[in-house]
Amino acid sequence: MSDFTEEQVLGKAYDARLMRRLLTYIKPYRKSALLAILCLIAGSALSIVQPYLTKVAIDRYIGTGDFTGLNQIAFLYILTLIFVFAFSYGQTWLINLMGQKTMLDLRMEIFQHLQKLDVSFFDRNPVGRLMTRVTTDVDALNELFTSGVISVFDDIFTLSGIIIALFLLDYRLAFAILCILPILLLVTLLFKIKVRDSYRRVRTAIARINAFLQENITGAAVVQLFGREKRQHRQFSRINKEHLDANMQSIFYYAIFFPLLEVVSALAIATIIWIGGHEVLAGTLTLGKLVAFIQYSDRFFRPISDLSEKYTILQAAMASSERIFKLLDTQPTISTTANPVARKVEKGSIEFRNVSFCYNPGEPVLNDISFKVGPGERVAVVGHTGAGKSTLISLLSRFYDVQQGEILIDGANVKDFDLQELRRSIGIVLQDVFLFSGSVSENIRLGNKAINDEQIIHAADTVHASSFIRKLDAQFNTRVGERGSSLSVGQRQLLAFARALAYDPRILILDEATSSIDTETELLIRDALAKLMANRTSIIIAHRLSTIQNADRIVVLHRGRIRETGTHQELLRLKGIYWRLYQLQYRDQPDPALVTSPKSLDS
Repeated sequence: MSDFTEEQVLGKAYDARLMRRLLTYIKPYRKSALLAILCLIAGSALSIVQPYLTKVAIDRYIGTGDFTGLNQIAFLYILTLIFVFAFSYGQTWLINLMGQKTMLDLRMEIFQHLQKLDVSFFDRNPVGRLMTRVTTDVDALNELFTSGVISVFDDIFTLSGIIIALFLLDYRLAFAILCILPILLLVTLLFKIKVRDSYRRVRTAIARINAFLQENITGAAVVQLFGREKRQHRQFSRINKEHLDANMQSIFYYAIFFPLLEVVSALAIATIIWIGGHEVLAGTLTLGKLVAFIQYSDRFFRPISDLSEKYTILQAAMASSERIFKLLDTQPTISTTANPVARKVEKGSIEFRNVSFCYNPGEPVLNDISFKVGPGERVAVVGHTGAGKSTLISLLSRFYDVQQGEILIDGANVKDFDLQELRRSIGIVLQDVFLFSGSVSENIRLGNKAINDEQIIHAADTVHASSFIRKLDAQFNTRVGERGSSLSVGQRQLLAFARALAYDPRILILDEATSSIDTETELLIRDALAKLMANRTSIIIAHRLSTIQNADRIVVLHRGRIRETGTHQELLRLKGIYWRLYQLQYRDQPDPALVTSPKSLDS
């Protein structure tokens, strides 16, 4: 339930602070907005004139049999209809054009902002919620701009014009209509309260559906593997039923409100006919005025109905804008300093100096870590799951900042580097390779125009990725699908090697990079790895010890501390943690006296 609390809160129906901030997005298109308002006012004014033309036609020309004057009034009426259509078309086109451009700008701003936020932010916020900000919440604002802000002027202007026209025609009948207003306001208030609650339920149900779908589509293979289809279907059916019930409640209130509004409108018109009819018979009111009054009364209730709907739109938009601005106001805690080191990573030397770090207070992941990696040196980091191996990489790349100690590259603190330049100098190949929807070459280049096709082909040839790429239908232009779904795990990792080589970083990090590659493929890429790591500072994180035996140095992490350091042979002679890991991996029938149980590794 806590995941959906933010979706349930609707806030105030109108917040001047939020509205002022929203209007800044219209500012670049203020000319279109102004022109739309002018079209709106002109169209509304002409609509108000039409009942008056009916009055003139009846009283002045029909009653006297003046066909010439009647034809002129009919022509004017048709002319107003044409102009109303033209102004309405212009207003609709301009408002929607402005709304779409505004939403384009807002989505681009949100997306750009998301790319700048820290990795820790995404650890705390589910992807589904962030997707909702860019899609559903922005759509709610689009509805505000296209059907709310400017359209409210239309309703208010039309309502004001009709009230003035009613009093000018006959103030007694005008007061008779206004006597109906308390009933109308009571109905509208009740509708507003009920719709607010039903809208909250609908929004919460949508959020639950989105979260459930995202989780189950992503984990479809697991659901099928464990035969959970029926259970998941029942669970989705329950969530979907909640959404249906919430919508049906909303439909129920709308089904009551609008017919009730028609009843009140009909009651008002009946009152006008009864009172006005007596005045016509008494000779104190003309028939034309009575007909005009009936037409004005019919139009009087339309803006009130529209304003009730606008309330719901406005309330949804205020809630969405508050969530969007909360996201946009979230500033990254990791950024480039005011005066970054104005140079690139040249040598690639690395030093961890008394580094301590924890994700959650009181739960340290790294404790007083200190070691150096010389330029061009290959250092491996091993340890059991949770020892802090991947955390070292995240700190080096400044996905997180150390809480104690410092990390140096070429003798300078990583915090003093330009953030983009620092990360550009570090090439990382992860165990779980992420590929984007696009071609093979696009996933190697990743939008870097400085990498030409020849470099892409050379990188693929070097890491033996060309052996499978050239078998694809379109070779380097083959589409790989979302997350590389059309490729095997091993093929995706080969592409990651090619990507790293094409970017030519000074520092190379391999985080379990060969764990999903079969033995035959691993043998093929060993020489590719040697070429990839040549003249580069390399840090290799691996559980498979066969991949790090030729490392210049091996650092053994245990419970966030460095327990052993040395070459492969030196560590074996120590018969410590590394030796026990080696025995567990490579002895088919381990001697109980030599190989300790996994539990003893935690001692």
